Amino acid sequence: MSNRVLVTGGAGYIGSHAAKALAQAGYEPVVLDNLIRGHRAAVRWGPFIEGDFGDRTLVRESLRRFEIDAVMHFAAFAYVGESMTKPELYFANNVVNSQNLLEAMREAGVRRIVFSSTCATYGIPQSVPIREEMPQRPINPYGESKLMVERILHWYGVAHGFAHMALRYFNAAGADPDGEIGEHHEPETHLIPLVLDAALGRRPRVEIYGMDYPTPDGTAIRDYIHVTDLAEAHVLALKHLQQGGAGGALNLATGRGHSVREVIAAAERVTGRAVPSREIERRLGDPPALVADPSRARQLLGWNPRLSDLDTMVATAWGWHVAHFAAPEAAR
Repeated sequence: MSNRVLVTGGAGYIGSHAAKALAQAGYEPVVLDNLIRGHRAAVRWGPFIEGDFGDRTLVRESLRRFEIDAVMHFAAFAYVGESMTKPELYFANNVVNSQNLLEAMREAGVRRIVFSSTCATYGIPQSVPIREEMPQRPINPYGESKLMVERILHWYGVAHGFAHMALRYFNAAGADPDGEIGEHHEPETHLIPLVLDAALGRRPRVEIYGMDYPTPDGTAIRDYIHVTDLAEAHVLALKHLQQGGAGGALNLATGRGHSVREVIAAAERVTGRAVPSREIERRLGDPPALVADPSRARQLLGWNPRLSDLDTMVATAWGWHVAHFAAPEAAR
């Protein structure tokens, strides 16, 4: 069995951390990324193929050339707002291209895949904490596209013997503790880097969407998980499939939620800086709280997040943020 794993989207935020975790676990990650939204500098732990994961010929030839044993599939468009205005883009890239990837895998005889899914497949949950068997009712094309791929994977398993694990993660946060890679999106939509931008003065303030939620401080609550813990879960899921374990879907989260106000307070505590903010109206469709039940992943994979307390997530993100975005005088 080869130790090489094809990592689609491996130049992106979560994919690059997974590539590092694979290398640390004795695998050789082979990154495939078109660099439309990824960063070449984030590819450090194995060969790099610049290209599109929907290019069936390229993928098939790469799988054979590198003697790939399994695929970790991160490549996708992932902006909820953009998906609402350009659903055709999301279904073409996230769904059609994913099926092309699976066909290339089938042609090359590669039958194991760990899929980057999302809590957005649940939509507005009927209750929290969210368990894997709860109804999946996406409220945006991004979540819908990920759910479609989950269903395609199921049927490829039935028809073609694919072994898959769909990992539904909640709010990825933090950065590599060694400072080698971190979070850099254009545009940035995630709360913690937006808060750190405000702390650094890279933006005038962070906006708080809604102060009237039925939560202890009135702001929305989300379940944050450190990106390194996410990456380690992907490696454990791969090992599980390689050992003949049953596939399926797992939540990746901590089971504990933090409000927007709590995140801002943690950033001020960690950085020693004030974070300017502005309160505005809720965004349409934002649930008051999204918190997962992660017990199945812990039981099945033996996965135990190590870095996902709020201050550690903020501190690792801050270290990378300052090193890459702060002017020398601002970093002092």
